[in-house]
Amino acid sequence: MLVRVLDTNNAHIPEPRTFPAKGDRPSRTVYEQKVYADMGGIFPVMFKISHDDHNAAYPVGEYELAPSSFKINQYDQLELDRYNIRLTPLSKKAG
Repeated sequence: MLVRVLDTNNAHIPEPRTFPAKGDRPSRTVYEQKVYADMGGIFPVMFKISHDDHNAAYPVGEYELAPSSFKINQYDQLELDRYNIRLTPLSKKAG
């Protein structure tokens, strides 16, 4: 699946999101970055990837989902691991 990080309207810049403290867990801040997936339709679909550090954001470019982004669920079915989405840069073919 083709995933793009775009510079349009600074979409590539991660935005902080803070989860309040709950029980004995302290508050936590993650940095959400907007990315766009080509799902075969006319327009790409925006979704967000969370990073623990804003410096871990992906640069503008084209990517694909890394194999580590998937897992096998309790029903032995393949699914996207929503807490471990990773992107791999697409390599440009020489030519």
